[in-house]
Amino acid sequence: MEMLTLSHVRKRFGEKEVLRDVSFSVPEHTVYGFVGQNGAGKTTAMKLIMGLLSCDAGRITVNGSAVRYGNTQTNRFIGYLPDVPEFYSFMTPGEYLAFCGEITGMPKKVIKKRTRELLALVGLEKESRRIKGFSRGMKQRLGIAQALLNRPRLLICDEPTSALDPAGRKELLDILAQAKKQTTVLFSTHILSDVEHICDELAFLHEGRIELQGTLEEVRKVRRAAAVELEMEHARDTRLLLSNFPFLQRQGHNRLLLKEADHLPEILGKIAEERLSILRVERMEPALEDVFMEVIGK
Repeated sequence: MEMLTLSHVRKRFGEKEVLRDVSFSVPEHTVYGFVGQNGAGKTTAMKLIMGLLSCDAGRITVNGSAVRYGNTQTNRFIGYLPDVPEFYSFMTPGEYLAFCGEITGMPKKVIKKRTRELLALVGLEKESRRIKGFSRGMKQRLGIAQALLNRPRLLICDEPTSALDPAGRKELLDILAQAKKQTTVLFSTHILSDVEHICDELAFLHEGRIELQGTLEEVRKVRRAAAVELEMEHARDTRLLLSNFPFLQRQGHNRLLLKEADHLPEILGKIAEERLSILRVERMEPALEDVFMEVIGK
């Protein structure tokens, strides 16, 4: 089942068309990467999904129901984590989740059970400090717990790792990977390594258009040619290859990168002809960053 679908969505602010005929679908219980540079239109798309903005054209559905601008009923299916979540800093994590549960009308027994489950999920079950003493990473984790409190069918995360250090990013990504057992995750980011770490499918948004979408494997296959890395035993052999094939790139002391694998036969022929000592030839998996840069023409 498709948990979220955007069909031919357009949005304009004045003379600037921010989203241009955007269409993609997010399958249930997946982590879907919504990838684009800053200013590509990702946050605008998320506001449209939550009914905070109106579409100029197109249709959006969540869990099979159409999104309407304003007080849309589809938001009962959605949990939201902004890039900078805000809290009542004088509360503890448990108090804050209990407060959120009360204002949404959850029974007290359910609030207590969900609070215990979610604080364990995000690694804050033993934390009794006030939120004002939390690090940025701890606040992001608490934000995920709050967003999951009502068991949403769709969890929307808007650039959740953009300001975290490497340890905090890993912790948050691991939590989101676990969260897909409970929900579907739409993960907006410009950090491509994060997408490779947890996303099942993704869409590249560039200048308001979806330029490429599919599974990670499908997206990587659009690269025109896989790169090849060669490692030579001797520095003199490395220098010889560089002088004969100037398109090779030095990667390390005796490592060379060939971006276009079509040239590999002639390089191997030269190695055989000169009886050069080669330690390794390895076909490199296309990096998502390389694919993205190729798609946007850089």
